[in-house]
Amino acid sequence: MSHYQNNPALDNLTLGKKTAYYDQYDPSLLQAVPRSLNRDPLDIHADNLPFHGADIWTLYELSWLNKKGVPQVAIGSVHVDAQSENLIESKSFKLYLNSFNQTRYDSWENVRSVLQNDLSNCANGKVSVTLHKLDEFSQQAICQFEGICIDEQDIEINQYEFSRDYLANSTENENVEETLVSHLLKSNCLITNQPDWGSVQIRYRGPKINREALLRYLVSFRHHNEFHEQCVERIFNDITQLCKPEQLSVYARYTRRGGLDINPWRSNTQFTPEIGRLARQ
Repeated sequence: MSHYQNNPALDNLTLGKKTAYYDQYDPSLLQAVPRSLNRDPLDIHADNLPFHGADIWTLYELSWLNKKGVPQVAIGSVHVDAQSENLIESKSFKLYLNSFNQTRYDSWENVRSVLQNDLSNCANGKVSVTLHKLDEFSQQAICQFEGICIDEQDIEINQYEFSRDYLANSTENENVEETLVSHLLKSNCLITNQPDWGSVQIRYRGPKINREALLRYLVSFRHHNEFHEQCVERIFNDITQLCKPEQLSVYARYTRRGGLDINPWRSNTQFTPEIGRLARQ
């Protein structure tokens, strides 16, 4: 469990509390979580980030009324820059999106612009928003992460408490460039303890990482409480410090909850994330 779970900065979040649902536009419903909460203990500072990246959100439940009162539906794609001051808390995001349900807008572009402006203000950083018509999005195939899956190893695991120590002394005297994938990432919400299920892709160049050690490390998140974005940054930081790759990219795609999925990536090199739904999304 993360030691900042009881930080006063989290006291006012609607997450884990009974809340009312509003169907008239209200940007005040959005709530921010300072990225510094988990970055400071990791010695990651905004003025010298060891990575670039984004939190990619998919909005599956987005609706509003056009100027004649006819409901409109879209699927949204939101990219929140990792350099933003805050991450956006997911329950507040859902409540905010619900506030569009009975609100009239002149055009799709008007909705997109409002979303981008409000989310940028909440994150205090760069956010981009794209809206997709359903027939456009329905052509997107189910994808697979590129890379070697490490999940089928014949090993015994009986420890599920987080430990970065699995990565200590886990590299071999051989430099490689490879991409490893696991679908066994499971962590828990920082506030509610609800499970978060995800797949993670780790692309690196440097000393070869022992795959058994890496799998044990990823499975150790099973009882760990942190938000999606924070888990990805922790994985990036631990591999960087303990495995010392020259280049590293970590990309996770989580299953949806409340009509939203979150797909954070962090990299210290040129990296273009594959944008496509995985089997569980």
